[in-house]
Amino acid sequence: MTELMEEIRKRIVFFDGGTGSLLQANGLKPGELPETWNILHPEIVTKLHYDYLEAGADIIKTNTFGANGLKFNDSSEYGLEEIVTAAMENAKSAVGKAGKKGFIALDIGPTGKLLKPLGDLGFEEAYGLFSDVVKIGAREGADLVLIETMSDSYEVKAAVLAAKENCDLPVFATMIFDSKGKLLTGGTVESTVALLEGLGVDALGINCGLGPVQMKGILADIMKAASVPVIVNPNAGLPRSEGGKTVYDIDADEFAETMREIVEMGACIVGGCCGTTPEHIRKTIALCRDLPARMPEKKNRTVISSYAQAVVIDKNPVLIGERINPTGKSKFKQALRDHNLEYILREGVTQQDNGAHVLDVNVGLPEIDEAAMMEEVVRELQNIIDLPLQIDTSNIQAMERALRVYNGKPLINSVNGKQEVMEEIFPLVKRYGGVVVALALDEDGIPETADGRLRVAEKIYAKAAEYGIEKKDIIIDALCMTVSSDSKGAITTLETVRRVRDELGGKTILGVSNISFGLPQREIVNAAFFTMALQNGLNAAIINPNSEAMMRSYYSFRVLADLDPQCSEYISVYSGQVATLGQTVRQGGGSGKADGNGTAMSASLAESIERGLKESAHQAVTELLKTLEPLVIINEEMIPALDRVGKGFEKGTVFLPQLLMSAEAAKAAFEVIKEQLAKSGKEEEKKGKIILATVKGDIHDIGKNIVKVLLENYGYDVIDLGKDVPPELVVETAVEQEVKLVGLSALMTTTVPSMEETIRQLQEAAPETKVMVGGAVLTEDYAKTIGADRYCRDAMASVNYAEVVFAGGIVSR
Repeated sequence: MTELMEEIRKRIVFFDGGTGSLLQANGLKPGELPETWNILHPEIVTKLHYDYLEAGADIIKTNTFGANGLKFNDSSEYGLEEIVTAAMENAKSAVGKAGKKGFIALDIGPTGKLLKPLGDLGFEEAYGLFSDVVKIGAREGADLVLIETMSDSYEVKAAVLAAKENCDLPVFATMIFDSKGKLLTGGTVESTVALLEGLGVDALGINCGLGPVQMKGILADIMKAASVPVIVNPNAGLPRSEGGKTVYDIDADEFAETMREIVEMGACIVGGCCGTTPEHIRKTIALCRDLPARMPEKKNRTVISSYAQAVVIDKNPVLIGERINPTGKSKFKQALRDHNLEYILREGVTQQDNGAHVLDVNVGLPEIDEAAMMEEVVRELQNIIDLPLQIDTSNIQAMERALRVYNGKPLINSVNGKQEVMEEIFPLVKRYGGVVVALALDEDGIPETADGRLRVAEKIYAKAAEYGIEKKDIIIDALCMTVSSDSKGAITTLETVRRVRDELGGKTILGVSNISFGLPQREIVNAAFFTMALQNGLNAAIINPNSEAMMRSYYSFRVLADLDPQCSEYISVYSGQVATLGQTVRQGGGSGKADGNGTAMSASLAESIERGLKESAHQAVTELLKTLEPLVIINEEMIPALDRVGKGFEKGTVFLPQLLMSAEAAKAAFEVIKEQLAKSGKEEEKKGKIILATVKGDIHDIGKNIVKVLLENYGYDVIDLGKDVPPELVVETAVEQEVKLVGLSALMTTTVPSMEETIRQLQEAAPETKVMVGGAVLTEDYAKTIGADRYCRDAMASVNYAEVVFAGGIVSR
């Protein structure tokens, strides 16, 4: 354990505060890159660090928040090596001058890009960008790596892996949640904590975006989920503009008082972010340094996650959909041979609609490249489905590739009691995080008795502990043997399930349908056995959720076991509904579409758009064009579907990846319509022109790019000026193109003055042009103070405002 981690376990440890806002106060110009001051004004940066140390801070952050190879490279004035090395020298100089122990955090912020397939930055490319910074900072003497202000779980995974795999320093990660406790890409507190703890971070928490008062509710959720030390680094309240400068609404005294409450709630590493000063930190330390450090209680919970949600495996049975598996499925095998991913995605969608909580993913066929296919299928499924996945393969290369690109904390199927298998699988589980299914068999085969299977389970627990994998992250597969060949198979399995729960305090899983191989009307046996297994304490079941017999067992068991309060879920599924074998009634009253074999069927254009199924959308619109006019299809199918997705996004039931993939599906359909229009000699119509730009000095274009995709799908002609755009270019383009609406984006406090200057120039040169703004550092009040006509908190809000501005209807381009 490092000296820093020992200190955290003994007392409250304090970070420093804001950097960009203080550099602005010292003359940093709008659009100027703060990291260049490490070289241009090292004395100012060093004094900033020194002032925080003098105020009592234990940890100072290097001035490297935006330092990466996208911004500093061979074509820039300063290279990444120069910037990071200079930043480290300034921090070390400040520690030396302060004459006290100070820990130096290598500060790593987001790249400003969405990762593929939602954006244009590859996962390994992002990993490489972060790795370059880590290597330099670790070499130059950093004491820890701080990954901060992350709004995307996938990007933070790339950064954490880069840190863990390229240095041996402690790794801290803090996320930027909105007021509802959600990440930009839809992650919740619980799903994010599961991911980060699975990856092995040493501390985690929240920073930026909100003030300390607004962070208290999110902190309460973090404390319920986290087992590692918790960090809270808030802004100094909410920002506004005064005289061209960004100011915040909480002074040092009020900030310190609230931070005391935050420490009393359980945060043990605290400091500040945008707008905070050495005085904020000094007063916080004065009120908090004598409070006892409260390390989070160890949570003995078995949790897996996707990018958007966490699933707890405990008393409430977890259903794992088994249909994405070629075993016994000739159509699925052919889909794999034909690389028909759309078929696989529809199988996933149908299982989700029919009640699965997790999807098993198995693509093993001898004649295909399983490792490449597994990686691709995992990526594609996570584009359109927000359920956690079970990575199901005996191919170690396929397993590692899937685990590396998986966005969340997966279920891993599987390990067993064989020494060589444990030595192969457990390092992957430790490296990437996950909950691993452990088959109760070893070199001697499958034990015939429950005693034998429990002995194997205990051996697996013990070996996993040697790798630092806790019992809570292991689920024992009690092994379901077919009763047609072993009449006592079910009895032995059920005894094993019960005793793992009662004697070992462990969790269990079964592939339920194995029990009935070789028997007629298998669903009858499967459903009865499933109910018996649940009664004996089964925690997770791999089943066919498209089977009404299995789902009836599940819903009725939850009612009878007092797991469905007021029978509400049962009633919502079955009240007034009639279903037959092979078809399950969806929760909420819909109907899952599957054929008699439980195989997903094709979807309509509207359904394809809502689900983000590009190929299905292409096929559906091609069929519709045989009987309907293009404008009818756009107005009656496509736009209503996009509206439904947009409303779901606003309500929090649809997440950003799903929103973007729906837009991509609509785009695929629209391309077919454009071809039809071209053949008929008609010109594509647009509602109007909109300029989008990320302001001068800011290279973070996530928000802008998301807005662009949606606006184009709603029929607008988007002029994308890119990132780091000077005010003059925005104004010149708006005047020349007679643009009625401009959208501006900024992520960093230091670039908001550029946004304000752009708005000022627009108001002078094109007073009729409306301006909408967005970005993590903005609020509605802040937007008003810099002269914006509308603050848009997300992409759908931008579309809605555009609809108001261009209310005159569609006009010819």
